[in-house]
Amino acid sequence: MTGKMNVGMMIVWVILGVISLCYGFVIRGINSGSRTYLMWFALAAVLFFFAWAAKTNLWGKLPGWCKGVFLGLVALGLVVFICGVGLIFKDYHDKGEENLEYLIVLGAQVKPDGPSVVLKYRLDAAAEYLKRNPDTICIVSGGKGDNEHISEAEGMYDYLVRVGVNPERILKEDRSVSTAQNLEFSAQFLDKETARVGIVSNDFHVYRAIGIAKKAGYQNVCGLAAGSTPLYQPNNITREAIVLFKDLLTGKMVLH
Repeated sequence: MTGKMNVGMMIVWVILGVISLCYGFVIRGINSGSRTYLMWFALAAVLFFFAWAAKTNLWGKLPGWCKGVFLGLVALGLVVFICGVGLIFKDYHDKGEENLEYLIVLGAQVKPDGPSVVLKYRLDAAAEYLKRNPDTICIVSGGKGDNEHISEAEGMYDYLVRVGVNPERILKEDRSVSTAQNLEFSAQFLDKETARVGIVSNDFHVYRAIGIAKKAGYQNVCGLAAGSTPLYQPNNITREAIVLFKDLLTGKMVLH
């Protein structure tokens, strides 16, 4: 019976490993400039190791204390991950407030043919908001990455003007290379303590962006959640939960 169970578990681990490996190649194919696809390759390696362990009955050969430590670490990791995902979904559907003084659109990759899919979601959400709220000033924030031909701010400015936003309402912050810098450098255009500010980012990123903004001293801030591509959400949310935990540990953001 144990042998059949081990074979069954081996098959399950192999299937999960193949799925993780294939998904890693899907994420790699986006060509976003990020290396988050490596996370899925690493997970695939772990799952294949579990398959080998099931085949050789390695678990049954381990001492009790070793099993206890392993299960404890797995449980701790799952709790941290689940809490991170829960926080992400807290602001996942934020719609912002009407008549904000400023809207900060966080940058993402700009390609030669225009904004990346992730960034286009943000810009479309910003453009829709700006058309409803004609007195709001928009700050587009993002510098030029090694894989970009222009700054993200320039690419965002061009796109918003093209879809009908008055260029006089758009301010460009073109030095930042991270969310923290987006918010730090954008503060040159406003008073962080009194201005009513909305932060535009994709749904999975809004919670952390607001946490970073509050850490940076923004007093009246809310999120405006743009959409995202469903196929890439497992990657987006998994990565975001990990980075969120890291940012909390290093003091780059606050819980809210």
